[in-house]
Amino acid sequence: MQTTDKPLRQSVSLPARIARRVRALARRRKTSASRVIAELIESGLEAREQERRRFYELAKRLTQASDPSEQQRLKDELARLTFGD
Repeated sequence: MQTTDKPLRQSVSLPARIARRVRALARRRKTSASRVIAELIESGLEAREQERRRFYELAKRLTQASDPSEQQRLKDELARLTFGD
């Protein structure tokens, strides 16, 4: 993603508990709540993308695995990624 994109104004409603945490984090970092929200969203999107890449890598390894124990381990890991612990 380009960092030179023109900022876009977006209105977002946050639960009070989350808004308090964002404001506290902004105060600790000596920055604006808006910047904190943008950073949190960006890191969340990156984390999702990493999860997606991890899933496809495991699926690829599963299709290439010939050892039954390795296949089962990969299936279990894919199930954890998909459905949680």
